[in-house]
Amino acid sequence: MRSPRALIPLLSVCAAAAVVTAAATGASIEGLPGGGGPAHADGAAPRPAAVTINAMSWNVCAGPGCPSGAAPDRLAKEIVQRMRVTEVGGRKVSTNAVLLQEVCEGQVRTFKKTLDKWTWAFAPSPGNPACAQGQGGLGVAIGTDAPLTEHRQTKLPAPAGQARIALCGEVASWATRVCVTQLGTSEDAQWRRKEAGALTTLAGSGRVLVGGDLADRPESPSLDPLYGAYAECDQSGSSRTGAMTRQNWQGTAVEKTDYLFITRSAAVSCSVPAARTKTSDHRPLSAVVRYQ
Repeated sequence: MRSPRALIPLLSVCAAAAVVTAAATGASIEGLPGGGGPAHADGAAPRPAAVTINAMSWNVCAGPGCPSGAAPDRLAKEIVQRMRVTEVGGRKVSTNAVLLQEVCEGQVRTFKKTLDKWTWAFAPSPGNPACAQGQGGLGVAIGTDAPLTEHRQTKLPAPAGQARIALCGEVASWATRVCVTQLGTSEDAQWRRKEAGALTTLAGSGRVLVGGDLADRPESPSLDPLYGAYAECDQSGSSRTGAMTRQNWQGTAVEKTDYLFITRSAAVSCSVPAARTKTSDHRPLSAVVRYQ
């Protein structure tokens, strides 16, 4: 748990290439918004109004072999409950932006029905693993209680025979670009760094909220592109730290692999539950982000 803090201004991030190609696989980033340039970076545009986003990133582990893999309806109710009441900085808040990984397409359809004021975008995971009880395939999702537009999925660089995707969209009323991804555990440091760099290019250099399960620890050099461009909500100053989010089979938190990256000029308070999360092998990461 961290106290709210002001963060230093964000340095400009160059996003020069509209297409990032992994030569070994042909995986690419195509048709980036604005030709791949920084999001919301027009110097002539008026400064956007201040906004507070209560965000949550959670690998909900809805697939086969997961704690709630055989009970997707029950897990969907748990996700909604967490959205409505999550604790950040010692106080309870209701989220207005969620980034979900390993979520069933059918669960997202349920969210669309039960949370009628929210906008949702879903992208299937490569290979589209199937969920139980006819809930469709697994994937990543973004939900916002303000209109989410221009959302699209994009391939990230990946080793031969594998594929990784990122899902991004724009919330115009927040002047914020939101992205989510889930990276695999099999990549070496070189490939993961390419993925992190591609994700940074996708997100741009304006107001951003970028999160997901990156399957690596904060100190890993493979995450340098993200830490170089943004602040992570649970780091302490310049130290790459944060509460552990991934649990072992006993429910003990063993390492931090889940992240929320934000614009450096924002102020943030960030929390991870101290108690075991029984419905998933990951604990949710929640934050109150104040964009000035």
